[in-house]
Amino acid sequence: MHAIPEEGSPAAMSLLLPLHYFYANEERPLPEIEWVEGAEVPEPERSLLVHERDMTSTLARFHGAPLELEVLAREVSSDYLMRMVVLRRRDNGQPVEFGAIGIRLEAFEGPIREQIATGMAPLGGLLEKHRINYRSCPRGYFSLVADRRIGHSLGENDGVRLFGRSNELTDADGIVFADIVEVLPRSGGSSEIETGA
Repeated sequence: MHAIPEEGSPAAMSLLLPLHYFYANEERPLPEIEWVEGAEVPEPERSLLVHERDMTSTLARFHGAPLELEVLAREVSSDYLMRMVVLRRRDNGQPVEFGAIGIRLEAFEGPIREQIATGMAPLGGLLEKHRINYRSCPRGYFSLVADRRIGHSLGENDGVRLFGRSNELTDADGIVFADIVEVLPRSGGSSEIETGA
């Protein structure tokens, strides 16, 4: 079980760091966020969030389609890249995840570093393509009330409750090279999911 951080505490802000960075830069308040246990996340979002796999391959399998990356905002300072993104199905453009990520570029060399820096593909897909050994380590789960930015990015109305997670990726030595906040559209963004009556 992950500890539930107190709302607005330094611990909660550190779990939301990449997202908090972009919102603070624009002097926007973060959406209303409530931290929850993984068991409290409803299906199918639980199956898509509460695991130790990367989200790119998990979402691609769920949707049965490759994903592409849309970069909404990007900041680079020294060897650290921060970006706010939407992952979309390549076949129909449907948004399947809103995310904010901080990546330590010094962890990479050669072509993969350049590909990460240019934002041409999702990080998970590049790690898989280049056979990089890493671990996905979720740090906490949350629900949030979508604001205009997140709602619009995911094709949702403002005010809907969505679920997400704070995650970090570590190398084979356990050193963190990416901090990620990942938010899903309702019902995982699938139009094929049946809801109970």
